[in-house]
Amino acid sequence: MNTNEQKFECLAVTQVEVSVFKQGGAYLGKLRGFATIVLNDQLQIRGLRIMDSENGLYVGYPTDPYCREDFQHMVLPMTRALREHIENCVLEKYQQAIG
Repeated sequence: MNTNEQKFECLAVTQVEVSVFKQGGAYLGKLRGFATIVLNDQLQIRGLRIMDSENGLYVGYPTDPYCREDFQHMVLPMTRALREHIENCVLEKYQQAIG
């Protein structure tokens, strides 16, 4: 079984769409792209950000633009296993998209 097909408790990423974010052939800051995922072919989550940092690529989750606090997440995995599963699926698709 492929690691990305492994289910964590009752959730699995069943679909990933990635948009590489470049302007004029260059990246804008640390943002590398956006992703949309589908869990169990039933729940779509949009607005995941593919970000670059000193420690490499990571997936940032959508935040509430109306929240007065810094970075109040609208969607956030509750377990490390699910977070890693989502990140692996998204970053694998991103690597395929950039070639």
